[in-house]
Amino acid sequence: MKLAFIIDPIARLDPGHDSSVACMEAAQTLGHQVWITEMNRLSVVDGQAWGYLQPVQLQPVTLAGDRWLAPTDWYSLGAAEFLPLASMNAVFMRKDPPVNVAYLYATYILDYIDRQQTLLINSPQGLRTANEKMYALQFTEAIPGTIVSRDKAVIREFTEAKGAAVLKPLGGKAGEGILFLDSGDRNFNSLVEISTQQGQLPVMVQEYLPAAKQGDKRIILLNGEPIGAVNRVPTGKEFRGNMATGGRVEPAKLTERERQICTQLAPTLQRDGLIFVGIDVIGGYLTEVNVTSPTGIREIDRLDNTRLGEQIIAWLAASSKA
Repeated sequence: MKLAFIIDPIARLDPGHDSSVACMEAAQTLGHQVWITEMNRLSVVDGQAWGYLQPVQLQPVTLAGDRWLAPTDWYSLGAAEFLPLASMNAVFMRKDPPVNVAYLYATYILDYIDRQQTLLINSPQGLRTANEKMYALQFTEAIPGTIVSRDKAVIREFTEAKGAAVLKPLGGKAGEGILFLDSGDRNFNSLVEISTQQGQLPVMVQEYLPAAKQGDKRIILLNGEPIGAVNRVPTGKEFRGNMATGGRVEPAKLTERERQICTQLAPTLQRDGLIFVGIDVIGGYLTEVNVTSPTGIREIDRLDNTRLGEQIIAWLAASSKA
């Protein structure tokens, strides 16, 4: 197969952590061709999506104790070619958030890929539909108490009712801008004003789950099926468990409640073309559905001695033959 990955500049990626690199490496290991491009190198010509694609060769990471190590020169690139994206068997949209205007326009370009020839992971329409905070709201039985508002009085009333809450910007990633809210905090009004840009932008506010101290579980779903999980535990004085904020990772098994959540989500994810997804669960409650570039593969592989990237590529190969 020929696989294209739309990513951030490859020089910025961390091969020992990045799930995109894990999938590209797995594809190469399984004998497939891997090409990369970036959002700003996409076009529509004659009604088809095109891009400047570069073949990439990767030097696989190796496990050294509790971390993955990569050679200094861990990738090499071939010459760029201007090719129709439909010449690929699959295109992975793996650009990190924020989902801004440039990202939105890129998904419009991806709409012009012939779906009869090429599988998109994830569907551009699904990416537009699934704001990583808002998408979870439709699964009312799975989520904690949650509101979305820009109104300071509404946010205060909710926080007072719940005792404490967590505020999340709707366009954030990697724990950026997430705040712990206590209605008695003298900075409460200022925190809300800054986060909502003086009432211009809505934010998500969820009841604080004390179970967050024991970890925030990332579960990787492939076409609606859970294939691995990792627990991210806050460290020091940090209340966020995100790896980007210093959260410690530890092995994780799925509970029956978490399997029920996955089963509940699966039909909707499949309907929206969301094949590669990472959900976050705290204390048995769904808090987020990550669809743009979910991470966690490297950590799960290291802790559980698995190869999730190879599992994803093998599923893709089987799907393309169906």
